[in-house]
Amino acid sequence: MTPFGRKLRQLRAAKPCQLKDLAKALKVSSAYLSALEHGRRGKPSAGLVQQVAAYFNLAWDQVDELKTLAELSDPRVVIDTGGLSPEATELANALAARIDELSDVEIARLLALLRG
Repeated sequence: MTPFGRKLRQLRAAKPCQLKDLAKALKVSSAYLSALEHGRRGKPSAGLVQQVAAYFNLAWDQVDELKTLAELSDPRVVIDTGGLSPEATELANALAARIDELSDVEIARLLALLRG
């Protein structure tokens, strides 16, 4: 699941709104929305993010949060370490190789470190 997918699911649960009803309102397939929620599709387009925000009648700060989550929701990330130190390249490769082995606690610690 991606950050955007988790938020979309939370919005649907709070309304409550079934996936098929949201898909119909947004003029997309329910399979596409399901894939977005589960991280099987890349980040949504800016237009879709705006449609979701309008559908759920989100306030400006909530819309900004949704846009940020969409930007952070690409499930296939490429890290370009060209021009960086060998350690940066090693880190990127180690993370790519072992991210599926990290616990939720370890991931939370790494995120906290990177967020500063």
